[in-house]
Amino acid sequence: MAKGPKKIEVEAGDDTAPAKARRRFGLFRRKAVLAGAALLVIAGGGGFGAMKMGLLGKHGGAEAEEAKAAEGPVKAAVSFVDLPEMTVNLDAGDRAQYLKVKIALEVAEQKLAQDIQPMMPRVLDTFQTYMRELRPADLEGSAGLFRLKEELTKRVNMAVYPAKVDAVLFKEIVVQ
Repeated sequence: MAKGPKKIEVEAGDDTAPAKARRRFGLFRRKAVLAGAALLVIAGGGGFGAMKMGLLGKHGGAEAEEAKAAEGPVKAAVSFVDLPEMTVNLDAGDRAQYLKVKIALEVAEQKLAQDIQPMMPRVLDTFQTYMRELRPADLEGSAGLFRLKEELTKRVNMAVYPAKVDAVLFKEIVVQ
């Protein structure tokens, strides 16, 4: 004998039907809240992405750029101090190797460049004594030149204190 679905008879005093309806409505409400939250997250992420890509938020941007271009080029307050060409012998052991460099110092203002000029012998001495201790392996690759640039910047700032040099720039560098 095959049995069919069981029929539940609800009597007038039975509370199970409203309880089931309340549970079903609560489950539906939770799903709706989660779906709404997910929709907000997705829409917010899409809006943020569109703004980062430049699709949104450009109100007045083109006009501001055109006004800036009409004013003319902005004068850079940066100034450069050229050092004389230096040639030092490297610590290469038994054979002679030389380092030839042309350096420019970058400073924020022309006044700082004028303040550095009287201290130039101290700067050159600091550079010469440091570079003389270098080995050819210390100058290999871009990482070696970057370390040299950072070390020279640190040393020149100690030599010209209270003035400050923003960067040491290599105009020419040759290892022979």
